[in-house]
Amino acid sequence: MAERILQYRKALNEALHEEMERDPNVFIMGEDVGLYGGPLKISEGLYERFGKMRALDTPIVEEGFVSMGVGAALVGLRPIAEIMYIDFSSLAIDPIVNQAAKACYMFGGKASVPLVIRTQGGAGRGNAAQHSQSLEAWYAHIPGLVVVQPSTPKDAKGLLKSAIRNNNPVVFIEHKLLYNTKGPVPEGEYLIPIGKAEVKRAGSDVTIVATSRMVLLALDAAEKLSKEGIEVEVVDPRTLNPLDMETIAESAKKTNRLVVVNEGVRTGGFAAEIVTRACEEVFDYLDGPIVRVTSEDVPMPYNETLELAAIPSEEKIIAAARSFFA
Repeated sequence: MAERILQYRKALNEALHEEMERDPNVFIMGEDVGLYGGPLKISEGLYERFGKMRALDTPIVEEGFVSMGVGAALVGLRPIAEIMYIDFSSLAIDPIVNQAAKACYMFGGKASVPLVIRTQGGAGRGNAAQHSQSLEAWYAHIPGLVVVQPSTPKDAKGLLKSAIRNNNPVVFIEHKLLYNTKGPVPEGEYLIPIGKAEVKRAGSDVTIVATSRMVLLALDAAEKLSKEGIEVEVVDPRTLNPLDMETIAESAKKTNRLVVVNEGVRTGGFAAEIVTRACEEVFDYLDGPIVRVTSEDVPMPYNETLELAAIPSEEKIIAAARSFFA
């Protein structure tokens, strides 16, 4: 299949256009997603192509429009609710956690909630403490929710299309610093399965499991480490729940060393979940303690120097990988 080079945001936009064209039950709603084309231009063109009832502008009331999405999904539609920052998903915790995640179970499998909640997380843009959090571990903790974090344009498009077709509620988290990144995207129809990790770079000495934007940092770190004779394998889970632990375990068994990089804070972050499961499944194969690279346990600073000090960096990842050979 031929490929083009697309921006991450354009890949998402293509997925939305294709899925809304394919299925008239798919619609998007959120703040400025209609006439304005979305605050980040992800929904550009949808209003003109599909009209105001399928590219629906909402008030700034996250609990209200996510609740509407749950109801719409329960009666057979396939809504996409865009929450501008994951920080504000906290305002919609009840419909996400108490309603969407539990409906299938509480109705004995007779109800489904095919709702996609698109949102953005992460730091690095000077958006300060209330607009820069990485809260993926919150949602991965909730049974009934699928949690997706694509790192590349190809994955963003293929996974968003799969999320829209999934019959479970999906929290689809995009990193705000990935929108302008570019990468190869296949032409034509393709899907990427939910729950399947990908080895982004093969290596023999250290496994780095990285999520979202951290995958790009890990790949850059791996290239620099290669010049020192350290060959790094980079594994991107792509989906946090369900987590493809089999691919992670196979890589750790091969390299015997494991680093986990996640932008969430250290205490209770998703990195801790991967570390724990690795200890349960591959402990005997490891030649040393697993190393975590995470954000510091602080509200995200606005000051650029402090913000960069608080989040994972290429240098911190390199230091973590080197620690096995000191």
